[in-house]
Amino acid sequence: MKLTSLLFSMLTAAVVSSAAFAQAPIVIKFSHVVSVDTPKGKAAERFKELAEKATKGRVKVELYPNSTLYKDKEELEALQLGAVQMLAPSLAKFGPLGVKEFEVFDLPYIFPDKDVLYRVTEGPIGKDLMKKLEPKGIVGLGFWDNGFKVMSANKPIHLPSDLKGQKLRIQSSKVLDAQMRTLGANPQVLAFSEVYQALQTGVVDGTENPPSNLYTQKMHEVQKHVTLTNHGYLGYAVIVNKKFWDGLPADIRGELDGAMKAATKYANAIAQQENDSALEAVKKSGKTTVYVPTAAERAEWRKALLPVQKSMETRIGKELIANVNKEAAALGYK
Repeated sequence: MKLTSLLFSMLTAAVVSSAAFAQAPIVIKFSHVVSVDTPKGKAAERFKELAEKATKGRVKVELYPNSTLYKDKEELEALQLGAVQMLAPSLAKFGPLGVKEFEVFDLPYIFPDKDVLYRVTEGPIGKDLMKKLEPKGIVGLGFWDNGFKVMSANKPIHLPSDLKGQKLRIQSSKVLDAQMRTLGANPQVLAFSEVYQALQTGVVDGTENPPSNLYTQKMHEVQKHVTLTNHGYLGYAVIVNKKFWDGLPADIRGELDGAMKAATKYANAIAQQENDSALEAVKKSGKTTVYVPTAAERAEWRKALLPVQKSMETRIGKELIANVNKEAAALGYK
């Protein structure tokens, strides 16, 4: 009787343990390097909300914003190793990974407006770019918008020549390096989390960012001048570890894909609004002078930086750059 009772107890415990294990949620660690109140930060929160609701708690999304888990240079390797399951790195990150075609997004003045951008990210070009990530063990789920970049420094910036000799922080990107050297500036590669201190201590003189990043990281507190050059674009690709993604139950994968599509729509809808609000906050702070270039000055910026597109053809691909410009031409831009 004692043996029977013991066996029954062990069997019951095993069943309970198995049921508890079966009910344990699938955890997605989602790491990113910006503040929770940026377009990317808010979109990540929306994805978490939608994913957990759609899967009825079968999936738990853990968010790690502001480089709390991994910094710029660490996060892609962490994803490939499976230490995190999801990231939303800036598009410049994929060049150093070996997918140089993504550097097309870094080219100055390649996107005249958001309509051209969305024709690229939501069309065949965007789909082809995402497929190039799969041999790296990565699945691309969506493009999240942030906005066009402005220049900042501690001296007035009206013309490209005003940046000559200035030390400007950039992401690790051959295109951005070429861009700054074309302006006569000295590019300095730094992790995003290190930029504020570098500006504060004079390690770098200035940087480029959409207004939302500039404001939420308080860079405007250590930069006296901002100029609305809108010379380049900053966006993100939401990516997931391929082995993890492929191993999910098909129904879960479908629910997550739907949640990502909805979060992407939300991200792209709020990006401009967030940048406009951030720019107004920068102006109201009284710490930074915001300058709007004249039409003649904008033409000078464009003239100075357009040659970067030609110089990067062998790196990014002449055909890809031409195809992006064709999307612009289709909307009336030359």
